[in-house]
Amino acid sequence: MRGFFFMCMRKIVCIAGLGLVGGSMAIDLRKRGFASHIIGVEENPVHQRRSQELGLVDEFASLETAVRSADLVILATPVDVVGQLLPAVLDLTLGKPTVVTDTGSTKSCIIDLIKDHPNRPQFVAGHPMAGTEYSGPDAASGGLFDQKCAIICDPHDSNPEAVAMVEEMYHVLQMPVIRMEASQHDVSAAYVSHISHIVSFALSLCVQEKEKNEKRIMSLAGGGFASTVRLAASKSSTWAPIFLENATPVLEALDAFMGYLQQFRNQIALDDREKISQLIQQANHMQKIIN
Repeated sequence: MRGFFFMCMRKIVCIAGLGLVGGSMAIDLRKRGFASHIIGVEENPVHQRRSQELGLVDEFASLETAVRSADLVILATPVDVVGQLLPAVLDLTLGKPTVVTDTGSTKSCIIDLIKDHPNRPQFVAGHPMAGTEYSGPDAASGGLFDQKCAIICDPHDSNPEAVAMVEEMYHVLQMPVIRMEASQHDVSAAYVSHISHIVSFALSLCVQEKEKNEKRIMSLAGGGFASTVRLAASKSSTWAPIFLENATPVLEALDAFMGYLQQFRNQIALDDREKISQLIQQANHMQKIIN
């Protein structure tokens, strides 16, 4: 009965970072009855003002005040900022049942940072794998996370009740949960998420350089180009830290990707239609995997 009561209680939630992810979580955690009160922590005054106008949180407070009042603390900031905030947040929750989680796209660096912290068991390393190329409070939307995947890393190092609370949160957000090791997560994220952003950035730079000499190229750009470079609108303050904190898996993924680019280049140079067709047919199989 005590465990059931714990799971059903509405919670005071602190969300640090009211951008796309934090703001979208605030919308649905309130609307779907998980949060009784949401306290925002936001250093950007423009974001704070806009979050207030949009009604994303009930109040704003300092990090210390918000953490001391919360049942659950969600760090929804860029990954380098999570690394800065997390030790201090765990210090503030010592001796309390407060649960702390994050939404970062890299996990090993963050977990290593606090692996010896006495309150490590109250931290649950999370990654809700949903987002868009847009940022800031105005990008927040209800339903962003529905049916997207949520990752919990190294749950064996977290308090079972802390993991249960974070899993309950993801359940409310309608996200299926996968548990995995942090190192495995970082490799998978490099291949399915991080490299796609690098490709988008690189293609955007390539076309912009060409466009200086042939302005008509942009008038020829169709839907394929638009969908490929969509991610190039993503913020550098979000993605530069991700690439650097996850450098080893990202470099591995880049090397593998450039190997396939080289294969296409070689076969085109050799005028080998059969080999080019084979490469394309192999690539077609991905649609069967993701659909």
